[in-house]
Amino acid sequence: MTSLLEHPRGAEPGKPGDRSAFSFETITRLPNTADGLGRDGARYGRTGIIHTPHGDIRTPAFVPVGTQAAMKGVLPEQMKELGAQCLLANAFHLFERPGEDTLDLAGGLARYMNWDGPTYTDSGGFQVLSLGAGFKKTLAMDVTGLKSDDVIAEGKQRLAFVDEDGVTFKSPLNGDEHRFSAEISMGIQHKLGADIMFAFDELTTLMNTRSYQEESVERTFRWARRCVAEHQRLTEARLGKPYQALFGVVQGANYEDLRRRAASQIASLDFDGVGIGGAIEKRILGQTCAWICDEMPEDRPRHVLGIAAVDDIFAAVENGGDTFDCVAPARCARNGAVFTRDGRWNIKRAQFKNDFSPIEADCDCYTCRHYSRSYVDHLLRAREYNGFTLATIHNERFFVRLLDEIRASIDGGYFDDYKRETLARFYANGSRG
Repeated sequence: MTSLLEHPRGAEPGKPGDRSAFSFETITRLPNTADGLGRDGARYGRTGIIHTPHGDIRTPAFVPVGTQAAMKGVLPEQMKELGAQCLLANAFHLFERPGEDTLDLAGGLARYMNWDGPTYTDSGGFQVLSLGAGFKKTLAMDVTGLKSDDVIAEGKQRLAFVDEDGVTFKSPLNGDEHRFSAEISMGIQHKLGADIMFAFDELTTLMNTRSYQEESVERTFRWARRCVAEHQRLTEARLGKPYQALFGVVQGANYEDLRRRAASQIASLDFDGVGIGGAIEKRILGQTCAWICDEMPEDRPRHVLGIAAVDDIFAAVENGGDTFDCVAPARCARNGAVFTRDGRWNIKRAQFKNDFSPIEADCDCYTCRHYSRSYVDHLLRAREYNGFTLATIHNERFFVRLLDEIRASIDGGYFDDYKRETLARFYANGSRG
């Protein structure tokens, strides 16, 4: 273990975590323009540094998702080598196994998984959607006329039930009943020990009715107040632990007034940052981020939950997103879909069987430096674990590097040119990514 993991900043024996160990500083801000989506033409895109007890995150940054405190098929050391600055794990799944007490005894998430850097945990709020309505994605192109509060994905069974106090889940592992509330989520996440955690929220679908979205925004606000109170209590009670930052989550679907109201509500509470979450129509992703940033203080970092399409990342960065997470790069990799500067394509096409070039000629990832398209194609077809590893390394490096280059373009004053050229090249052949 390194000294960073053993002795994180802001932790002293017998004392609560020092909140000053977490902070955010802005480096460069995109200039406003006549067509900027924020108030008075504001473009909230920026570069900055999130300071955490386990190290700094230079933003904008991509946050790879290791749901079970692990990237499937890829070691933490390999994630560090490909340039990942931080990782995100899932509080609900870690609660189910191995349990938050195990991670607490191990010294927290980073130490448990031997990750030398900052970590995030979500609150369990995503499972309100995934186990409730059965959907995995929160983005959609068009949901006109599709309104129902009882909507559920085809072939799925409802496993999450919301009430005023919290959510009752049925375990997808064994059917056991679990209860999550603001206080329970905070207790679990404090024991998991991530540098950044999220308030417990209700994630709705785009198909929910306007009246239900209104009720949900208010319920999420009430839960947010309870999360702040419990977070403050636990911070004072758990002596000798580094400070854990708490981000409030803004919901409101695709309604401007609800997004602005929710953002103002979250801004009024003592959060360290904000999560831009929930159901968002793809066509107004940038606009939605701008509405929220209009209502938020500039000194709080903004995390956009669950996006990894290249055009979505540019839209969110330009309108205020600082960090982004998504399972898509790794999930797509395991199915053979790889991301390159020239689009997303499936490496298991017949044309690559005897193609001994790298996945991408100018990619600096371990896979492209050592292995061919033919070999990765063979491994994936044979369902060999090494294929999952090599494809995942490439895809995660693609998104880490994309955000690194976006950050450099903002600092260098050429963001607009870089955005135009990158999107034109990536989507030239009709890529879905």
